[in-house]
Amino acid sequence: MIPSTFFFLFSELGVGMIVGLLFISPRIIGNSFFKFASLTAAILMGVVLGFDFMFPSPFRHGHAPVILLLIAAILTIIYNRVVDVNKFKLAFWLLAGVCVTGLLSIVADSMSFTRLMDLGGWEHTLLVFNHLAATAILGSVMLTMVFGHWYLVIPGLSITHLERLAKALMAAILIRVATMVVAIAVVPLKQPIPLGRVLSELMLAQGLFFWPMLLFGVIAPVVLTAMIWSTIKLKHTQAATGLLYLAVVAVMFGEFFSTFLLFIVGVAL
Repeated sequence: MIPSTFFFLFSELGVGMIVGLLFISPRIIGNSFFKFASLTAAILMGVVLGFDFMFPSPFRHGHAPVILLLIAAILTIIYNRVVDVNKFKLAFWLLAGVCVTGLLSIVADSMSFTRLMDLGGWEHTLLVFNHLAATAILGSVMLTMVFGHWYLVIPGLSITHLERLAKALMAAILIRVATMVVAIAVVPLKQPIPLGRVLSELMLAQGLFFWPMLLFGVIAPVVLTAMIWSTIKLKHTQAATGLLYLAVVAVMFGEFFSTFLLFIVGVAL
């Protein structure tokens, strides 16, 4: 369970940070933030690949996810060097390549995962959307938190860039909540299990994991994001960054508990 959990979460975090870079431009902000963010993402991917090499997942068929993530990591390192010399057009295409290969790695890992409840062929599709939504929320909250520090590095930086990343984070939270709702709704449609029994199983029998997932993965991010948006509108970037720290911790815990539930009930929530 631990190897799959580690690969899921930290590959999603690294790839999600890279995807988030598409929402801002190095031509306007400068290349220093993009160098730092891409280096951080490359390190995350490298750690994931090293961990997977030592402890391969027993719940995965094939090596496609690992190969694709390796390609994404290599392209990220090249991107880091290219953006450093201000070759922004080439850097953009490299960034697009990292996004495509990284997201394909996450899709491939979802499609090759074996420990799932039979949902009439929908089980892997739900896991794909679950992991893509997790990639969006993990990457956006981490990238936005890191970007908040850049207002200390560049005091005159426009607040609109942080607003754009905050909006991406809010959209990611909505998508993540939607995937949870859809997954719960699909189970009674594809299995002879009433919705009440599904909810009872989650809330009571698996409450040790379900309620923390709901608290950290849904309620806390929604409340914190509302507070973050309020501080951004007041142009108080330090307060927003502090709240983003809390949001990062909450989202990480939420996704950990979501992964634990995946192994226990075999459904992506």
